[in-house]
Amino acid sequence: MVCPCGLLTRQEEPVPLKSISVTLSICEFVAGVSATLNYENEEKVPLEAFFVFPMDEDSAVYSFEAMVDGSIIKAELQDKTEAHANYENAISQGHQAFLLEEDDCSRDVFCCNVGNLRPGSKVALTLKYVQELPLEADGALRYMLPAILNPRYQLSGCPEDSCLTMKTPVVPLEDLPYTISMVATVSSQHGIERIQSNCSLSPIEYLGDSKTSAQVSLADGHKFDRDVELLIYYSEVHAPSVAVEMGEPKTKPDSLLGDPVAMVSFYPSIPEAQPSAACGEFVFLMDRSGSMQSPMSNQNKSQPRIEAAKETLILILKSLPIGCYFNIYGFGSSYEAFFPKSVKYDQRTMEEALRRVKLMRADLGGTEILAPLQAIYGGPSIPGHPLQLFVFTDGEVSDTFRVIKEVESNGQKHRCFSFGIGEGASTSLIKGIARVSQGASEFITGRERMQSKALRALRHSLQPVVEDVSLSWDLPQGLSAKMLSPEQTVIFKGQRLIVYAQLTGMMLPAEATGDVCLKYALQGKSFENKVAFSLQPKHDANLTIHRLAAKSFLQTKDMGFRETPASDKKDVLKVSIECGVISSYTAFIAINKDLNKPVQGPLVRRDIPRPFLLCAASMPRLRGGGAYLEASSCPDVLQPRMSTHYLGPDKPHALGHKKRKKGVFLQETCLVMDRAHSPTNRTSLEIHQPVFEDNHLVQLISLQKADGSWDLDEGLALVLGMKLEDIQAALPLKNADSSSWATVLAVLWLHANGKPVKCEWELLERKAVAWIHLHAGSVRQALVQAAIAFLKSPVDPAVFAL
Repeated sequence: MVCPCGLLTRQEEPVPLKSISVTLSICEFVAGVSATLNYENEEKVPLEAFFVFPMDEDSAVYSFEAMVDGSIIKAELQDKTEAHANYENAISQGHQAFLLEEDDCSRDVFCCNVGNLRPGSKVALTLKYVQELPLEADGALRYMLPAILNPRYQLSGCPEDSCLTMKTPVVPLEDLPYTISMVATVSSQHGIERIQSNCSLSPIEYLGDSKTSAQVSLADGHKFDRDVELLIYYSEVHAPSVAVEMGEPKTKPDSLLGDPVAMVSFYPSIPEAQPSAACGEFVFLMDRSGSMQSPMSNQNKSQPRIEAAKETLILILKSLPIGCYFNIYGFGSSYEAFFPKSVKYDQRTMEEALRRVKLMRADLGGTEILAPLQAIYGGPSIPGHPLQLFVFTDGEVSDTFRVIKEVESNGQKHRCFSFGIGEGASTSLIKGIARVSQGASEFITGRERMQSKALRALRHSLQPVVEDVSLSWDLPQGLSAKMLSPEQTVIFKGQRLIVYAQLTGMMLPAEATGDVCLKYALQGKSFENKVAFSLQPKHDANLTIHRLAAKSFLQTKDMGFRETPASDKKDVLKVSIECGVISSYTAFIAINKDLNKPVQGPLVRRDIPRPFLLCAASMPRLRGGGAYLEASSCPDVLQPRMSTHYLGPDKPHALGHKKRKKGVFLQETCLVMDRAHSPTNRTSLEIHQPVFEDNHLVQLISLQKADGSWDLDEGLALVLGMKLEDIQAALPLKNADSSSWATVLAVLWLHANGKPVKCEWELLERKAVAWIHLHAGSVRQALVQAAIAFLKSPVDPAVFAL
């Protein structure tokens, strides 16, 4: 059962966390981050403070230290069970203690414990991590500082010691008692073109005349109303490279930290290829939990997530190839499939799917993704049609590792393309299920369009499979490369590939060089990318490449505190402790034993609040300053686990209406909100949403038939802004097919009016042009010329050549 909401944090209670300051150093496509949490106890009693916060799943946390009264106390990375025991023992003896750990249920949620914070004491806790920066389609490197931790929907049986089950207090943005600041330094030998952000920044300051280094910072007064995102554009990002980093001299040779490690970056030049004959089975798993009714961003007039998802599904359905199979699942506390099993894509099944897409609502309660995944994997496979799974979710689940494990166990028979929607989506879930299935992941935040990213993934899934992927090393005698990254079996066009290898053997002279070669085959043709590099390792005090290599290794072995096979646990612990990179089996602990005397008196617990976002627009202002939410956001909170019907306004909820003497429960408020999501009692936001017909591009696309053609009818005339009889009269050849005429006109309209979002309709346009070639025959050229003249279109007729 879902945990109930909790007690309000009284506004008059001081919060010991005062500020968060972040120093970011980005060099090429690697980010080094130092985040300092500044605490101060303004109360007259000793405190134990708990702060739960998000972190990107790819972050390799390698350092944690405390500054207490001018003294630095460095934390030690220990077995998590041992670290917990040492923390509790230190607290009971009155020592100051600090604990940092990854959550048991999700790799992108951390908890920081500050124990025995004396009255008047100030403590600065600094954690450091490194991460690779993902490459966007337009060549931007994306860095995201997660500021939003969406509550995870709570399943029954979730571990009690998970920090996701803690009563995390939430407050309105204006009442958040701590601030955040960030200073970023960016450097690249190729030169920096520009830096963009979804947040207000100070003016960019270039350090030197060559624009190879720049500094920028968050503008004063930034609020935690969104994740902080930077997009960095270099003059050149697609050059392959190899960097070799020196190991730690004090560490024994043959250990990961003791040997040099190579980081290899490839940008394979995969040519365009015709889609394979085996089209595939396309299954779309769409989140319909209550939180999908939230807007895509906190900006004005932002589209609700569920409406963006519906538009995306319409585009995808129109872009699917004839002859493929497909199905659409919606999930929340329960799940629904459009068809009992995947159906062949034709006009009838497409129309039925479109009808149901337009009726979709965010009305299925909580976020339980495991059951529909099991149903999809349990279905019969279709010979000659490999499964391609597309998952769309705002990513608020508490059983992340179980979901990833389920996808991994079926990874050999499908690829998974995952999309994290809105602020605070779980990077652990979205990246994890894509990684273990050799798919790809995307995040849609702010004003980004879900449609363009989903259609790009669909294009990837339609491309012929790259086969026989291999990596070979040509090194001097006596030196060998041991791969630390998982074997790559799938590569997509435009994708960057990063691999890590441990170099073992005899030391070589400074002038020694080596080669590494990536080989692959596509439609019977062989390709290779070779890079030569210096074998002279470079020194880095932070051992950045080693930490990233350790993280890459841990991501393939560490499946969570309860899901990792016993055979892998030993390797996870060894690499984690040896390289100082945190895992689900380890935790950082620091103990201050230098106090003149132990802290006296009982500790008072203080949970650090976080901003309240998801329901803020619909939530009445609560007296007292904030509220506790356990496990799930308001829109998701009231659906019982695995209910098969919507909990309507006439059905009492099992949780009842609990009261407390202090504060207020949010249950009644949430219940009103959840009732408002029912199909018979829609919210004003939903009532006033723009219908699909208000968007001419979406309207035109919705009129396209499954085979790629358009009919000459009133709907098309409305989009073209003309009378139907005028369009019919302009048909240049009386014996020509009216559908051919209509399809040529529709394609011209797309090119003339939809250019800013061309990536969203390229596939369906390609299908339309193929249909014209097949059906218009010898009159094709005459139809195109007449249509261009009729529409007075500037479009080049060459767009109709395959």
